[in-house]
Amino acid sequence: SLNGDFYSGFGTQSDFMRAGYQLRRVVSIQNSSYRFSRFTSMIGAKRSVTEREGEEFMPPPPRPEQGTSVWEIESAYTPLEAPRRIFCNRSLNMGSIKAVGFDMDYTLASYKPETFETLAHEQTVDKLVKYFGYPKALYDLTFDYRYMTRGLVIDKERGNVLKVDRHKYVKLAYHGFMPLSREERMDQYNTAGPQFDFEEPEFALIDTLFSLAEAYLFMQLVEMKDATVAGFPLEKSYSELYKEVRGAVDLCHRDGSIKREVAKTPEKYLYSDPGIVTVLNMIRESGKKVFLATNSLFDYTHVVMNWLIEQKSGKDRDEKWLSYFDVVVTGCGKPRFFTERKDLFEVQPSTFTLLNTEGGSPMIPIGEDDLPSQLLGSTAPEGCDHVHAKDGRARVFQGGSYIDLHKMLGVRPGGEVLYVGDHIYGDVLRSKKDLGWRTLLVIPELETELHKMASLQSQFEELSRLRQQRSAIDDQLQRLEWKLENGNTEDTAGLKYITNNFREQSDSIRARHKQLLKEYHEAFHPIW
Repeated sequence: SLNGDFYSGFGTQSDFMRAGYQLRRVVSIQNSSYRFSRFTSMIGAKRSVTEREGEEFMPPPPRPEQGTSVWEIESAYTPLEAPRRIFCNRSLNMGSIKAVGFDMDYTLASYKPETFETLAHEQTVDKLVKYFGYPKALYDLTFDYRYMTRGLVIDKERGNVLKVDRHKYVKLAYHGFMPLSREERMDQYNTAGPQFDFEEPEFALIDTLFSLAEAYLFMQLVEMKDATVAGFPLEKSYSELYKEVRGAVDLCHRDGSIKREVAKTPEKYLYSDPGIVTVLNMIRESGKKVFLATNSLFDYTHVVMNWLIEQKSGKDRDEKWLSYFDVVVTGCGKPRFFTERKDLFEVQPSTFTLLNTEGGSPMIPIGEDDLPSQLLGSTAPEGCDHVHAKDGRARVFQGGSYIDLHKMLGVRPGGEVLYVGDHIYGDVLRSKKDLGWRTLLVIPELETELHKMASLQSQFEELSRLRQQRSAIDDQLQRLEWKLENGNTEDTAGLKYITNNFREQSDSIRARHKQLLKEYHEAFHPIW
């Protein structure tokens, strides 16, 4: 419960979440690959995979009846199926939590991949043609949002995309959209001298949902370069192609081209999640503070939160959504927000202007390191009572650091804050390691994956049986071969016959296991 009960252990669920945490995404402290169902066509050749049912992001739970308490909803107290549960790495006493914070993008706000990622792809292509000198043939490129997955690695130097396991073993590799043979993969990555670390600057991680479109576009440019498409800048290396794709993506964010499209028709790009208001109210009613800490600036935050809270857009937007929070900090610049000091400004929601939070107060004439408390160097108002406007709406700030946020929330570094985010590094790792915050990682892909695992239970069990049979037969086979080699038998002909029979059985089981394992993996994603 919100006031002190524990939940712990893998696969358990908290009363807090059962009682109405109806964000439609699964949350977990474990990372997961992004697994989808099919891919369609790329440059040069078309590939098709049968589309499977039920492999999209699942829609939000149904809206509660008007005036119904979450405690009266049957789904709030009945056992949840696995994809709706909270997966815990350690016990969490909600009674020790004084403030619950949320990231916005892909946490409170979930984007429709078929429209939003397609928009990102189209806008990036437009920037490459207009400002980076690429041929207009790029406008003919199509985009399949299901093809890419988080957790992959881009090899900038070689133009490859890799699937790497925890031991840094490359299990799959594609050059553009063409798979590398086992021999090529082993030669380039797994047996080629010192082991790669798969980190910058030679490699790039596909670790956010925002990076799926740019990774797909990079693969398309690799294909165009290799095909010597007319007008394509063939003199550019693969790493230069990637650098310019990243530059085009950054330009899309700086000039607001993607955000303007979302602002025009938010319903086209954003899922509606009717459970958000219920959750925010429930947390605050339990006596905890609620804050929003996002890297997005206020203009875009205002667009997204208006749609999420009240489904308002255009001229109908207002500032009512601020009344559901105690503190709102935009333009955080995470993960630096957790480690570095920056100037804090107050945002005027009505005019979108910034105010200096120092308020004309004199500078402290001693070094910040000499202050008895870091809070004394913060220009933020102290305590949520001073953070609220007269109408009960949260005041909005931009920039600053965790010190300013702690001062406004009235919390100390450590386990008094629970922060919910979608980025393993930007939201979870730094806030946990540097500040001691308790963290909750949102992994939307995990919901589909858990459903798929449940549907493939019989195949998994058969794989286990086949593996056990292979082990048992191989053990017997090794004993028989040893006897033949050492001449410890009188019936050599009979022993050879039995040995050959065991080899045939082993080969048959091995082939069956290999094919079934391939089908099992492809059920999660036909490529990765």
